[in-house]
Amino acid sequence: MQEKEFVMVDERIVEVDRPSGGGAGWLVAVVLIIAVVVGGLVFANMANQSSRRDNAVAAAASDVGKAATKAGDAAEKAADKAAPQN
Repeated sequence: MQEKEFVMVDERIVEVDRPSGGGAGWLVAVVLIIAVVVGGLVFANMANQSSRRDNAVAAAASDVGKAATKAGDAAEKAADKAAPQN
Protein backbone atom coordinates (compact mmCIF):
# COMPACT_ATOMS: atom_id res chain seq x y z
CA MET A 1 0.00 0.00 0.00
CA GLN A 2 1.16 3.46 -0.76
CA GLU A 3 1.54 6.09 1.83
CA LYS A 4 -0.21 9.38 1.34
CA GLU A 5 1.70 12.45 2.03
CA PHE A 6 -0.04 15.57 3.30
CA VAL A 7 1.46 18.93 2.67
CA MET A 8 0.35 21.99 4.57
CA VAL A 9 0.18 25.23 2.66
CA ASP A 10 0.50 28.56 4.38
CA GLU A 11 -2.00 31.18 3.25
CA ARG A 12 -0.48 34.35 2.04
CA ILE A 13 -2.27 37.65 1.82
CA VAL A 14 -0.69 40.20 -0.43
CA GLU A 15 -1.74 43.81 -0.13
CA VAL A 16 -1.00 46.10 -3.03
CA ASP A 17 -1.06 49.83 -2.51
CA ARG A 18 -2.20 51.56 -5.65
CA PRO A 19 -1.67 55.27 -5.90
CA SER A 20 -4.87 57.26 -6.11
CA GLY A 21 -5.74 59.33 -9.17
CA GLY A 22 -4.93 62.53 -7.31
CA GLY A 23 -8.35 64.02 -8.03
CA ALA A 24 -7.90 64.13 -11.80
CA GLY A 25 -11.12 62.16 -12.25
CA TRP A 26 -13.05 64.69 -10.20
CA LEU A 27 -11.54 67.54 -12.18
CA VAL A 28 -12.62 65.98 -15.48
CA ALA A 29 -16.13 65.40 -14.10
CA VAL A 30 -16.46 69.01 -12.95
CA VAL A 31 -15.22 70.33 -16.31
CA LEU A 32 -17.74 68.13 -18.16
CA ILE A 33 -20.59 69.29 -15.93
CA ILE A 34 -19.65 72.93 -16.49
CA ALA A 35 -19.48 72.34 -20.26
CA VAL A 36 -22.95 70.75 -20.27
CA VAL A 37 -24.44 73.63 -18.25
CA VAL A 38 -22.85 76.28 -20.48
CA GLY A 39 -23.98 74.44 -23.61
CA GLY A 40 -27.52 74.27 -22.27
CA LEU A 41 -27.55 77.98 -21.52
CA VAL A 42 -26.25 78.84 -24.99
CA PHE A 43 -28.90 76.62 -26.59
CA ALA A 44 -31.67 78.15 -24.48
CA ASN A 45 -30.46 81.66 -25.36
CA MET A 46 -30.48 80.86 -29.09
CA ALA A 47 -34.02 79.48 -28.84
CA ASN A 48 -35.11 82.58 -26.89
CA GLN A 49 -33.59 84.90 -29.52
CA SER A 50 -35.39 83.03 -32.28
CA SER A 51 -38.68 83.39 -30.43
CA ARG A 52 -38.11 87.11 -29.94
CA ARG A 53 -37.31 87.54 -33.62
CA ASP A 54 -40.47 85.69 -34.62
CA ASN A 55 -42.55 87.86 -32.26
CA ALA A 56 -40.98 91.02 -33.68
CA VAL A 57 -41.78 89.95 -37.25
CA ALA A 58 -45.38 89.16 -36.27
CA ALA A 59 -45.75 92.55 -34.58
CA ALA A 60 -44.30 94.34 -37.61
CA ALA A 61 -46.69 92.48 -39.93
CA SER A 62 -49.60 93.51 -37.71
CA ASP A 63 -48.47 97.14 -37.82
CA VAL A 64 -48.19 96.99 -41.62
CA GLY A 65 -51.70 95.58 -41.80
CA LYS A 66 -53.07 98.39 -39.63
CA ALA A 67 -51.25 101.01 -41.73
CA ALA A 68 -52.66 99.49 -44.94
CA THR A 69 -56.15 99.63 -43.47
CA LYS A 70 -55.72 103.30 -42.56
CA ALA A 71 -54.33 104.09 -46.01
CA GLY A 72 -57.27 102.32 -47.63
CA ASP A 73 -59.75 104.25 -45.48
CA ALA A 74 -58.05 107.54 -46.34
CA ALA A 75 -58.10 106.72 -50.06
CA GLU A 76 -61.79 105.86 -49.84
CA LYS A 77 -62.59 109.15 -48.10
CA ALA A 78 -60.59 111.09 -50.70
CA ALA A 79 -62.41 109.32 -53.50
CA ASP A 80 -65.76 110.11 -51.90
CA LYS A 81 -64.83 113.81 -51.68
CA ALA A 82 -63.57 113.91 -55.25
CA ALA A 83 -66.62 112.21 -56.71
CA PRO A 84 -69.33 114.57 -57.99
CA GLN A 85 -72.41 114.72 -55.82
CA ASN A 86 -75.66 114.09 -57.76
